[in-house]
Amino acid sequence: MTRVVVLGDSVLDVDLEGHVDRVSPEAPVPVLDADDIRVRPGGAALAAVLAARDVDDVVLVTAVGADADGRRLVDLVSAHCTVAPLPLTGTTVTKTRVRTDVQHLLRIDSGDGVTADVAVPPAAAEALARADAVVVADYGRGTTRHRGLRSLLRSRAADVPVVWDPHPRGEVPPAECALVTPNLREAYGALGAGSEVLAPAEAARRLIEKWGTAAVAVTQGAGGAIVIERGRRPRAVPVPDVPVTLRVGRPDTCGAGDRFAAAAAAALATGASMPAAVAMAVDHASRFVSAGGAGAMATADRVGTSRRLHRPQRNCADACAVADAVRARGGRLIATGGCFDIVHPGHLRLLHQAAAFGDALIVCLNSDASVRRLKGDGRPVLGQDARAAMLRELDAVDAVAVFDDDTPARLLARLRPDVWVKGGDYRSADLPEADVVRRYGGDVRVVPVLGDYSTTKVVAAIASQREAFRDRTGLGSEGRNP
Repeated sequence: MTRVVVLGDSVLDVDLEGHVDRVSPEAPVPVLDADDIRVRPGGAALAAVLAARDVDDVVLVTAVGADADGRRLVDLVSAHCTVAPLPLTGTTVTKTRVRTDVQHLLRIDSGDGVTADVAVPPAAAEALARADAVVVADYGRGTTRHRGLRSLLRSRAADVPVVWDPHPRGEVPPAECALVTPNLREAYGALGAGSEVLAPAEAARRLIEKWGTAAVAVTQGAGGAIVIERGRRPRAVPVPDVPVTLRVGRPDTCGAGDRFAAAAAAALATGASMPAAVAMAVDHASRFVSAGGAGAMATADRVGTSRRLHRPQRNCADACAVADAVRARGGRLIATGGCFDIVHPGHLRLLHQAAAFGDALIVCLNSDASVRRLKGDGRPVLGQDARAAMLRELDAVDAVAVFDDDTPARLLARLRPDVWVKGGDYRSADLPEADVVRRYGGDVRVVPVLGDYSTTKVVAAIASQREAFRDRTGLGSEGRNP
């Protein structure tokens, strides 16, 4: 079992979401009609929750306040990992983002809590002693200035990888770190005025000289990352192409750095090379942003009118990311599949039945080429883009993934839904993809169809009506009198 300790400053993140359709009469400012308020762990607490996606045993070492926000934060994290608390001086720090679907309007920060510089509690010391890797999530609130913790970190770094995610108001990473992961802006800030003219690779090279750490990875959002190991040349790690795509919305990059650091630490803990660990971190971080970022992990604090409180974000960039987001919340992922060529009541019944089995539904949709191989020339009636667009508009559907194979087996192996649902008179043993689902521990359900609906019969009925019309009017196959 791999054990990861996340050490750093935690905050409670709040998203106040609503819509704006008017300007205040008192001042030229927008009026936000609040739809819902959602809360989620932030800072080191978010990094710990994200690390729990990759390893089974995660301990969060962080300062915790005795106030209501501090208790709420611990409750949110405890569902995913163990908390080894440090004493906090002051009140829990809270960040509130005020936003609409289109943009952020405002961020409000409150709370003055900092980590108290007292003796390291035994639970925190024991967690560090047992760790296979350590993630330091520095958010400038005193944890990385704690003398006892820094001493323990330096000692532990001799045996296990320490991945340090720095902060402009935080402490300088110690040279014993295996990897430091600033974003490009943080890298320039650490190098000082005038460094903005440097290429990212040169910035990374200068940082490794300045800090003396084993490696530095400068993250660049959609540009991937630049990683340099001591004594080696910088290496670019691009964001991987993702073949399964959905509609693309405005990305929420909050938490991407935490996802990156957590994934890199988990990979290094299991013996991955530095380039491989950074490549995995880039992949995980890009999928995390595609799934809606940290905002997609929030839970309802006050129920409003928005249905998004109860469903995953739909403005994602790929179905795999949707699957990751659902699992991260402890949700139950459902998938169904088919051609869905001319959607009819039977399809709708299947989709609603499938959605009722869990928390999110992904539709695995046969591509045009796949439909032609299965149904013959003349099919599909509607192209894959049109079919996918129609399905995405249905309330029961959270994502659509198009596949080119004759069966969705390979796609299911990637998505790993908890339940695979098919409609009709199949037996689950007759489905060629059933073995794939069962091998990873999933379940296969067959549900009855509604009535005698099928696209083939709809197409045949249309053709029959067309021929009858031609017979009545005397029109030939070319649309004119014979």
